[in-house]
Amino acid sequence: MASRPAGPGPYRATELWNEITKYFRAGMPLRKHRQHFKKHGSCFTASEAVDWLHEVLRSNGNFGPDVTRQQTVQLLRKFLKNHVIEDVKGRWGSENLEDSGALYRFPSTSPVKPLPSSCPPKENLENFSRDKERLFKLPHLSRRTPKKHELLRSLENLEKTKPDIIEENKEDTLPKKEISQEYVQETWRNIILIHLQTILGLPSLEEVLQPTQIVPEYVIYNMTNTSRHGVVILQNKSDDLPHWVLSAMKCLAYWPRNNDMSQPTYSGFERDVFRTVADYFLNLPEPLLTFEYYELFVNILDLLQPHLERIAVEALQICCLLLPPPNRRKIQLLMRMISRISENVDMPRLHDAMGTRSLMIQTFSRCVLCCAEEVDLDELLSTRLVSFLMDHQQEIFKVPTYLQVAVQDHIEHMKMAQCKYPKEEICAILPTYSYCRQITPEEFEEQKVSTSQAAVAELLENIIKDKNLSVKDKKKKLKQFQKEYPLIYRNRFPTTETEAMLFENKPTIKQPMLSLRKPRFRSLRY
Repeated sequence: MASRPAGPGPYRATELWNEITKYFRAGMPLRKHRQHFKKHGSCFTASEAVDWLHEVLRSNGNFGPDVTRQQTVQLLRKFLKNHVIEDVKGRWGSENLEDSGALYRFPSTSPVKPLPSSCPPKENLENFSRDKERLFKLPHLSRRTPKKHELLRSLENLEKTKPDIIEENKEDTLPKKEISQEYVQETWRNIILIHLQTILGLPSLEEVLQPTQIVPEYVIYNMTNTSRHGVVILQNKSDDLPHWVLSAMKCLAYWPRNNDMSQPTYSGFERDVFRTVADYFLNLPEPLLTFEYYELFVNILDLLQPHLERIAVEALQICCLLLPPPNRRKIQLLMRMISRISENVDMPRLHDAMGTRSLMIQTFSRCVLCCAEEVDLDELLSTRLVSFLMDHQQEIFKVPTYLQVAVQDHIEHMKMAQCKYPKEEICAILPTYSYCRQITPEEFEEQKVSTSQAAVAELLENIIKDKNLSVKDKKKKLKQFQKEYPLIYRNRFPTTETEAMLFENKPTIKQPMLSLRKPRFRSLRY
């Protein structure tokens, strides 16, 4: 296996380590235990720690319900190695901890790790902020969704920018100036940085993502070279998955309907095919999300909460566009496969002791996300992320065309401005973005009612103003409306006079007529 290249320091992972160790130290129940005829106070058994910590991790949004008991044991072993805990004799430093009745306690020293120092960034974001201040303000972004051929045509700026002509009139036409390839690339970088910083809610992306880590050519290729299913198509087939791996993945994804393997099937065949696919991915020289973007994807774990699901999907959409095209294609196909396998009720068990979903997550988590340096929470973090990727893979790997629209509108506006002011140095301020404030359930119900009532009132006005309706039909519809929505009707027509004015006639509600009593005739008989 190739040696791991140096990557950004594990800032977020260290923060999560400190958070979970502090929580464990503060919340783990302690009591007296007897062992070998001796009492030990303020301690706990390994099994008690596994029980308690397992529930905490499963309910924590950064890790999720897919955390296994064995992973919890692994984390406790890291605690023992790093002196977060020690045995009742004060021994620590090894990972010799089992899910058993052995006694452990907290040491007096702090378990908090120092945050790793930041590597000098290649390009400081302060320079990026200063650059933004020199730019010319954009118009409102178009909400249209460009067709694929329009997307391809507009993105040709990176290869060769063709001058366009502004036809204000035939007598006075000014050619649009060319926008340099470097400027287009810088626009892509800046718009992606602004979106990510807004989505992640960070004051700065300096320790998460540097501008030089955004390769516009990768982003554009990933957006434009796709199949009808949205999967990246590679021009260089040597970068693609080997044919035998693709065949094995297709066999598992469509089991048992599609099996294009040349070998005949036999008992346990599907397990051998799965093992073949797993071995390929587990022996890749680096994870599919790359060491370079480890910090970026770890920070997204904070968004993997039910009420932030939509924002998390959008963040992952952008981040997965940054990947080299071969990596994006591989992780797309892998997530599609394991998602199909997990939902396939006809798939035989691929493991004697583990369910199919858990097997998929546990098998492939390390080949999707891990740090170039050893991080104690790597496995738990990658498990959480893979679980979310698997459940939302269709949405996450959709192309976010609004990014292309933002870049396209910005470039077009710059061309127009340069034509209008040819002798001036024109710059453009990139837009900022914000997200809607979350409202309470009570506010939602109030807004829902008011919005519904406004829509019904608008319907009433449409009936009133409809000139194509005859008087008879209009009265019929109004009568029906009054029956269905009496309050809204009464607000519009508080009296019969106001209703009568609509038809320029007498009130539709007729006044009661005089009732004459019939005279009583007395019988002439006495």
